[in-house]
Amino acid sequence: MKLLVLAALIGLAPATAQAQVAAGSVPNTFDRPAQGAPAATPAPAPTIPPVTAPANARSEETLRTIIAGAQAGTLDYSLMTDDLAARVRAQEAQLLPIIRGFGTVQAVDFVGSQNGADLFAVTFATAATEWVIGFQNDKVAALLFRPAQ
Repeated sequence: MKLLVLAALIGLAPATAQAQVAAGSVPNTFDRPAQGAPAATPAPAPTIPPVTAPANARSEETLRTIIAGAQAGTLDYSLMTDDLAARVRAQEAQLLPIIRGFGTVQAVDFVGSQNGADLFAVTFATAATEWVIGFQNDKVAALLFRPAQ
């Protein structure tokens, strides 16, 4: 019985070797086109939009002005739309002490823009915050801040 199994295994060995040789002789069309077939034209490289300045300088400058005014207790409402100015005035008594309590500004870092508004990470002496500022007709129309996440 052992002799019969061994003979069967030996009989299969040449067929397996032949199959490997046959498979090795098939052209690999993923590496190069088959002979006689036209070479494929490469796809055009994707276009990458040009890099723009990461921060809106006007947004940062205006944000710094508003924060400095809040810390001094004299907000410049002329920088804001009438609607925003009315909303800030209504909350001024609560907002100014909070912003003063943050201490001096240590850093203002641009984070990104979305839907026409800019996001800044503002680090104060005692707090890390995030501020959103957006403009409409050259006036601040959106101004929000929250603790940094």
